[in-house]
Amino acid sequence: MLKALVLDYGGVLTDPGENNAKEPPLLTALRKVRQHGLKTALLSNADGWWQPPWQNLFDAAVISGEVGLAKPDPEIYLLTATKLDLEPAECVFVDDLAINVRGAAEAGMVGVHHRSTESTLEELEILLAIALRD
Repeated sequence: MLKALVLDYGGVLTDPGENNAKEPPLLTALRKVRQHGLKTALLSNADGWWQPPWQNLFDAAVISGEVGLAKPDPEIYLLTATKLDLEPAECVFVDDLAINVRGAAEAGMVGVHHRSTESTLEELEILLAIALRD
């Protein structure tokens, strides 16, 4: 059973979507996931930590520049699961780069390749059994 949503920042969480929503659709989805009691994490290959305005929506943040690991190294996904106090198989990871999704799958996570907000939200709704769109 999936218990956490792990999102990449650039290209996924920041994707404005196709419908000119008030906020990025995956940010809205993140809020809904939390309302349903699932854990959330940010996993980014950024050089160092920055302060996104909604950092309080994450139970864990793993930033490459801080931990000395980078996607697609399976170790960074294992570290993220550990910070969430979950097994990798309990986490679904979303990234816009297929190589990073493969790294997550190699570590034991469920991977979703982000191609559009609609397709990603549809896949996450199936995997998590939660309505994520307004």
